Amino acid sequence: MAFLLFTGIIEDLGTIEALRSSEQGAVVTIRTSLPMNRIRIGDSIAVNGACLTVIKKGRGAIAMEVSAETLRRTTLGDLKPGAPVNLERCLTLEKLVGGHLVSGHVDGVGRVVAIEPEGDSRLFTFEVAADQARYLVEKGSVAIDGVSLTVFGIENQNFRCALIPHTLRMTTLGHREVGARVNIESDMLAKYIERMLAVRGARPFAGAIAGGQS
Repeated sequence: MAFLLFTGIIEDLGTIEALRSSEQGAVVTIRTSLPMNRIRIGDSIAVNGACLTVIKKGRGAIAMEVSAETLRRTTLGDLKPGAPVNLERCLTLEKLVGGHLVSGHVDGVGRVVAIEPEGDSRLFTFEVAADQARYLVEKGSVAIDGVSLTVFGIENQNFRCALIPHTLRMTTLGHREVGARVNIESDMLAKYIERMLAVRGARPFAGAIAGGQS
């Protein structure tokens, strides 16, 4: 399979129509305003940050397969009909990289531990597992439910992100409350650098170089 990339810039806020079990895991049907004439069977679309494959499309809706591994690694198994989801089609040569490079392979699930107002924006504090926290760096990037955000205020396994009104309106993060579970994808450049250093026998570092946007 080709290596696909996303940017963490959400194109549409879709709605779950159905989620049913299958032999492979599950099939999710999503209502969306994405242009159906530009979506083909077999295309990859990130749903709350998880890369899924389109197996069927109709009038304003797409059906996608969810593997058992994806259900284990993400919050997709928690979705109910009517729930909003972030949608982004994969990166093409004509698309601007407005966020950061995202693979659509969720590393694990984090949690919203605080939400504070700051003018019209909101400061979110997230908690992640220790094996994900080591990739956090001040002013670096992270994908939360597929949304490219800038990290700051790192303290152990907690970090903060500032969400502007546009992001709150256009993504699921505007619907999140304290205690909500969210999909986390660490910056892929940090993971590659750590792996290369480990293979060469160098000691992996606690932080990593990254970029991003709020």
